[in-house]
Amino acid sequence: MIPAPVAPGRWDFDAIGTAWRIDSEAPVRDDDRAAVLALVDAFDRDWSRFRADSTVSRLATGGTVAAPRDAEAMLGLYDELADATDGCVNPLVGDALARRGYDASYSMRDRGAAAAPQRWREVVDLSGDSLTLHRPATIDVGAVGKGRLVDLVRAELRQRMTGWLVVDASGDLALDGVQQRVALEHPYDPSRAVGVWTLDSGALCASATNRRAWGDGLHHVLDARTGEPVREYAATWAIAADAMTADAVTTALFFDGGPRFAQAQGASWVRMRTDGSVEWSPHCEAELFV
Repeated sequence: MIPAPVAPGRWDFDAIGTAWRIDSEAPVRDDDRAAVLALVDAFDRDWSRFRADSTVSRLATGGTVAAPRDAEAMLGLYDELADATDGCVNPLVGDALARRGYDASYSMRDRGAAAAPQRWREVVDLSGDSLTLHRPATIDVGAVGKGRLVDLVRAELRQRMTGWLVVDASGDLALDGVQQRVALEHPYDPSRAVGVWTLDSGALCASATNRRAWGDGLHHVLDARTGEPVREYAATWAIAADAMTADAVTTALFFDGGPRFAQAQGASWVRMRTDGSVEWSPHCEAELFV
């Protein structure tokens, strides 16, 4: 990312396993920081499969819990993701990721592929204020969760502060009131860029198979139908009105149904195949170096 204008409001912190940066026209006060950190911790306590005390960890053996406040928004978007990608994206992919080594202890030890439950809607039941798993399974909201949290942090700070604002969570970026030129990092050479995208509102998210990668070709983007890492695409980028949607689009773009999903969400996108060729959406305004 090309930095925002220098301002007194820069704040860097670590949360949910990644680095965050807030840039703002107004200073970020101590009570603003406390509110953001409390919001992040509450989200993590609900959705992190890396915490034994989280809601999804307690639910992994099956049963019913009070539905987290973001359940309807995120699981509803997963419905659309699953339909668009013919089941390649699935919120019950947590156990498949753990088997490949991306588990709560970060063992990075591959125990073989296992498909996520394909009839996941029969396993996950969100009804009123309750979230039920009818049999043991692990929810993983990695396709939409970081984007959702970026939106929540932006909304919290927007209520508390005036002036322009940029929320950057290492690949998931949301802003308003200021223009940013964002470099699209080449997945095979971080010193190079595939292009530059100028953003003056909304959100831009990125995903790449070189991030959270380990072992022999293993990485965090799995086909839920097989438990195998995707091989055709290396990196994706998307712009949408909010970060949760842009985050979802970047995941969908690793699969054939991605462009159709992006169009339905009103998102623009770029993606790079593993052979280095680049594709982009109609009317994409990114400056691409191809």
